[in-house]
Amino acid sequence: MVKNDVSFKLGGEAGQGVESSGMGFAKAIARAGLYIFGVQDYMSRIRGGHNWYQVRVAERQLYSHEPAIQLLIAFDERTVEEHLSEVVEGGGVLYDEGFKVDAEAIKARGVIPMPMPLLKIAEEVGGNKLMMNTAAVAAAAGIMEFDLSYIEQVIRDNFGRRKGSEIADRNIRVANAAYEEARKRYAHLFEWKLEAIPNAPKRMVINGNQALGLGALAAGCKFVASYPMTPASSLFEFMCAQAKRFGIVVRQSEDEISGLLHCIGAAHAGVRAFACTSGGGFSLMVESLSLAGSTETPVVIVLAQRPGPATGLPTRTGQEDLLFALHAGHGEFPRAVLAPGTIEQCFYEMARAFNLAEKYQMPVIVFTDNFLANSLRAIDPDAFDFRKVASEIDRGKLILPHEHERVEQAVANGYRRYEFTDDGISLRIPPGHPKAVYSVAGEEHLPEGFIDWEETTDNRNKMTRKRMRKLEVAAANDMRLPEFYGPDDADITFVCWGSSYGPVREAVDLLNRNGMRVNMLHFVDIHPLDWDRVADILDNCRSWISVEGNYTGQLARWIRMNTGRKADAVISKYDGRPLNPTYIIEHLQEVLVGV
Repeated sequence: MVKNDVSFKLGGEAGQGVESSGMGFAKAIARAGLYIFGVQDYMSRIRGGHNWYQVRVAERQLYSHEPAIQLLIAFDERTVEEHLSEVVEGGGVLYDEGFKVDAEAIKARGVIPMPMPLLKIAEEVGGNKLMMNTAAVAAAAGIMEFDLSYIEQVIRDNFGRRKGSEIADRNIRVANAAYEEARKRYAHLFEWKLEAIPNAPKRMVINGNQALGLGALAAGCKFVASYPMTPASSLFEFMCAQAKRFGIVVRQSEDEISGLLHCIGAAHAGVRAFACTSGGGFSLMVESLSLAGSTETPVVIVLAQRPGPATGLPTRTGQEDLLFALHAGHGEFPRAVLAPGTIEQCFYEMARAFNLAEKYQMPVIVFTDNFLANSLRAIDPDAFDFRKVASEIDRGKLILPHEHERVEQAVANGYRRYEFTDDGISLRIPPGHPKAVYSVAGEEHLPEGFIDWEETTDNRNKMTRKRMRKLEVAAANDMRLPEFYGPDDADITFVCWGSSYGPVREAVDLLNRNGMRVNMLHFVDIHPLDWDRVADILDNCRSWISVEGNYTGQLARWIRMNTGRKADAVISKYDGRPLNPTYIIEHLQEVLVGV
């Protein structure tokens, strides 16, 4: 028997409740004290097609999924056809007994066919065929002998905990019937079991977009404007749901151009603001991004990547927009680019983005992608320190208009919004005080903010140097170098960024357990950086391989552009599906020939 170490996949058409069933099962398992990692794959359509949700379970923290599964839970026949090859020998395939499934083909792979009267139970016990997904989840729990009470709790939560709720009660009756029947038929044949951990702490079950939203709330964000675009939409929806409780103004703009301009206006008025979008929407924001750079407005943009070009694969994942974000906008102006790699980093880096934006009065881009945005994990209760984030809020050289005494002292000799300073950062007083009046323009301007109608070379040079000086100061004082994971004396170093963290980390662990010496160098801060120190770090690596979710090895190119150091090889994945440890290890063998 294998206890508490299993991966299972639910599959079916859009509209069959694949995602809600998978997430519900994952939450139930997390409540039993186990760690989970959930990942979804869905087509860009409302009905039909083929979607799946995979859950990996263990007694330790998990950072990635694996392609191999032990149990396949099929809501339709196509799921068996698509995913049978992923089921390990000794594993099982659970499906409705009415499906046209070749049981002998399943047996030929050393896998156990597990037909069940799922639809019949849903109709006869629950009175509704839509409850077949409840029957399927409960049957899977019975096969793994998982305590059904945890699933019953989730069912009641999903239906509002209404005492005696008819729908909840009917679903629970369906769950009990399917659980007992599946347990009787197949539990003795299936090797993998799930057992609750006694007295385990309660954990948050949360995805990356929710963590970004919590980070924004902890940092004091008060304005969000966006136009919905997958995979950023759920972040915007999260902020909308929290708006009343936290006093946030949220606005669904008519397009992405308007969304970022709203945020620039809010930030100009002294409010912490962010917009969220994906590649196509970010393309529309680019002119406004330059405006934020010129006006030195502290705005945050969450860029949730999906594969392009154009509409591309709207519901898939990738890391294709790194170089675009680093160079987006006409003209030269400072920006910071951050790429959190874990759900914990999503929380802290989102909060940090607001500090960087306000301290250096520049736009900050925070990367995520469909994989990180929607991956589900069970997080320990102390993983997010809200008090720490709140205590570290840094609004930089900001005086609010109602702070009359401070304003009076600051403007005693007149107020110059874009005054030349050693660090390139000027005093910021939002509109509202009669003694701190200034102009703001997208044209090149004088220290007072007025347009430089004479277009003098002296002022132009000074203003450009003033703005760009912020990058040097930020790199020296606030930006963080990439961090290692794994042994110091590694023969191979995987270099990666953003959401690649989890799959690469687990690949490192597997390779080291098998006798290799491998570590990981993960970039969260992409720009600006002290590139001399990065070069020194890379020079101490015996061999380094970039692992990325794009075709061209964009991080490797960015590193070479700034350090002259060339990666020994690049492991790329650009099919719209996330990296995983097995993929990395398999492709390592291929690239080692050229290292």
